[in-house]
Order: sequence, then structure tokens, then C-alpha cells
Amino acid sequence: MNTIIRSISLLIPRVMCTSVSTRALVKSTAFRQQAAVPSALWKLGRLNHVAIATPDLEKSTALYRDVLGATVSEVTALPEHGVYTVFVELDNTKLELLYPLGENSPIQNFLDKNKNGGMHHICIEVNDIKTAVLDLKAQNIRCLSKEPRIGAHGKPVMFLHPKDCAGVLVELEEA
Repeated sequence: MNTIIRSISLLIPRVMCTSVSTRALVKSTAFRQQAAVPSALWKLGRLNHVAIATPDLEKSTALYRDVLGATVSEVTALPEHGVYTVFVELDNTKLELLYPLGENSPIQNFLDKNKNGGMHHICIEVNDIKTAVLDLKAQNIRCLSKEPRIGAHGKPVMFLHPKDCAGVLVELEEA
């Protein structure tokens, strides 16, 4: 019993000190500017799509269309991104099939490491991409380009570094 009381008495000053320090930190202007609440500045929306890199676009398209019965788009070339895309329509989101276009395609780099293909990235909609990017950069989330670029849907997109996003390549797309 005395050991428990002694442990608690040693802990109380630490808790009190921590709570005072935390209160002082939260009141500081620098902390409030750094700890912006994303939803106050911009809104994270719905999952737009999950992108899958494939070494055989024709075979993958046939799987979703002919075997699984999904509606698929035509093949679209996006030279500025180094990819061919096909969208697979699902009830609540889409799949984006990615195939390399050109020698410097990031998808070719992915396929060199993952011979059978696989999940490449997820895309989440945001209501204001410029504000989202500024806020994320202020929170030390790295972006893979300096400015948003136009994506497959004709809207601005930005990719976030997977090392800053729990190992997942995240694409933000303006809704």
C-alpha cells in the first residue's frame, strides 16, 4: 500500500507540471498557428478512387468488365502524368487502372519493383486544394510537386509523400 501511495505522490507533480506546460503551449500564438485544424481551413471529402498499377492494361480491363461485370471507361492517355488510365465504375467509388506511358513513367518505376502490379495510390476529394496544400505543407507534409496539376478528371490534383502519410501515396483532388 505504501508503495502505491509513494508512486502516486511522485506522479502528481509530473501530471500537474505537464498540464500547466500544455496549457501555456496551447495559449501561445506560435502553437495556435502551427496547429491549425484542417477542417477549419478546408474539408476532406469522399474517397474518389483507388488506383491500381497493372503490367497488362487490356487483361486488367477485361477482368473488371467481362468477368466482374463492371462498367469501364475507354483508355485515356495522360502524357503529362506518364500514364494511360481506365476507370472502373463501382457503386460508391471508382478504381483507376494505371499503365505506363513513356520511358519516364512513375508507373513503370512502380512496376519494376512490383512485377504483378498492385495498389498504387488512393485519391480523396478536398473542397479547396490550394488551401489544403498550404495547410499540409505548414504541418510538414511533403507534396510531390510544387503546385497542383490537372488530373485525369480535369481537376487540380496533388500527391502527398507516402512517408508522411503512413506509407500510402495519397492524391488529393479538388471536388
